[in-house]
Amino acid sequence: MNERERIARLIAEDLLSIKAVFLRPEEPFTWASGIKSPVYCDNRLTLTAPKVRTDVEESLAATIKAVFPEAEVLMGTATAGIAHAAITAHLMGLPMGYVRSGAKDHGRGNQIEGRLEAGQKVVVVEDLISTGGSCIDTVKVLRDAGAEVLGVVSIMTYGMKKGIDRMAEAEIEWISLTNFDTVAKVAAEQGYISETDVRRLLAFRDDPSDESWITG
Repeated sequence: MNERERIARLIAEDLLSIKAVFLRPEEPFTWASGIKSPVYCDNRLTLTAPKVRTDVEESLAATIKAVFPEAEVLMGTATAGIAHAAITAHLMGLPMGYVRSGAKDHGRGNQIEGRLEAGQKVVVVEDLISTGGSCIDTVKVLRDAGAEVLGVVSIMTYGMKKGIDRMAEAEIEWISLTNFDTVAKVAAEQGYISETDVRRLLAFRDDPSDESWITG
């Protein structure tokens, strides 16, 4: 097991242990888009679990050092990535800021909060990547401001084809600490779900619009 695989398994175990990831293939959740999903992920819960929080932030720092060693500034996505970017930046001794979903309608009208100089090398910190929309929007804002965005690091990704394709089209390098496949595998090993459920989960991942996974 290499270091990246070790981290992926550690974070998967952590997320499952605090129920930050709910796997419920028998009673699907409904996303805002209307899609039925066997999984719900709430990485904000990591902030209230000190041991898991430490694992996440230290893993984010180690991953950024290994994959993006030239990073000069960390920028969080609003709002879920802000706390993780702040803690990780503190561990790394780096400046930190965040990107709003839209410019403020008062004060200075900032969309980027925190000092950012043109040409600075930035890594974006995100909590979860599904279709990639919020990451792509954040990276665009930073690029328009003159930053050199090295890439995006997230806690987890669903690994959906749409997200992978969109990130590639936007020419964004990205990496997640853990992923849906690893979470599903660990969940089965630890008795949260059955092996049959794993196949259903991966069928959902491959094509969320096809609800045939619900009936197995």
